[in-house]
Amino acid sequence: MSGKQLLRFWAGPGALAKIRDEGFSPEKIGTIAGASGGAKWLVLSQIDRVVITRILPRLIGPVHLIGSSIGSWRFSCYAQEQPLATLESFEDAYLEQRYSEAPDRDEITTRSRQILQELLGDNGIREIMTNPVLRTHIMTVRSRALTASEKAPLLAAGLFAAASANLISRRTLGAFFDRGLFFDRRDLPPFFEAAGFPLHRVALTDDNYAAAVLASGAIPLVLNGVRNISGAPAGVYRDGGIIDYHLDLNTSPPDRITLFPHFYDHLVPGWFDKKLSWRRPDPRHTDRTLLICPSREFVASLPRARIPDRTDFQTMTPDERRKTWRSVLAECEALAEELNTVLDKDQLPARLESL
Repeated sequence: MSGKQLLRFWAGPGALAKIRDEGFSPEKIGTIAGASGGAKWLVLSQIDRVVITRILPRLIGPVHLIGSSIGSWRFSCYAQEQPLATLESFEDAYLEQRYSEAPDRDEITTRSRQILQELLGDNGIREIMTNPVLRTHIMTVRSRALTASEKAPLLAAGLFAAASANLISRRTLGAFFDRGLFFDRRDLPPFFEAAGFPLHRVALTDDNYAAAVLASGAIPLVLNGVRNISGAPAGVYRDGGIIDYHLDLNTSPPDRITLFPHFYDHLVPGWFDKKLSWRRPDPRHTDRTLLICPSREFVASLPRARIPDRTDFQTMTPDERRKTWRSVLAECEALAEELNTVLDKDQLPARLESL
């Protein structure tokens, strides 16, 4: 793809005007957002390296990190004292996941706990909780009624009912799930009063941080939910992407922008909205958002012409999956090169498109 632009830069009206008038600098960032998406994050790992090395050191705090699912895992790397080394270690552990021929939820959950422990190490939580600039926040959902069951038929029935109701209105998800926001109490985030769904706000602590991250990525029927998290209302907590798949929240503090490295050039509000082309986020929530993503042409050039996803565990042998994923990572080095060039040459204002 030599000579073609591999990245797209999309901005909401507020961010578009601000960056075109004043230029782009990391000091303007007030929030960094990270969506759900499982293995899709691999297409961003090279961009994450640029953010870590070029942008994080220039942020003026407090800067909020808000992630659901894999977003919260990525940001658990960002906020440690050695973010680049932590990200690289996490990436390797993620690539090398190994399971039996037909793993059940218990096996997958156990391996996820092991990877998270490797990511956090002995001091990671303390480093995250005391980061002088970054404030980490984690989106989960607390399950209600049938969706709180770990019995597959009951859970599947609850998910089917939720998906069916969601066709009528996204707000109906509040009958099946509550939002669970685990937040850094040092500085309250712009989305602390998020409306639209029942909301439980839980302060992050050394005792509940790992459980909150694990819950945020606990995909129903794939991983077990996390029960009775310390400091949180009793219940079963699951993948935050069920409600906040691509974070349909007011993420931007006043006079600051939200940086959103993303897999796609569009945003999907909730997990059940993936095939609902008419369902879009509230435009007020994206007014000051700067979204950076691979171009569709770049994605088409990747191995198998798509971004990795969790179905690769079923459709490829373990060796095929690891080889394909590593090939994707190698191809995505070109994204980092282009982003570095855009930053070096101050090209971002001219590359902006309207989100």
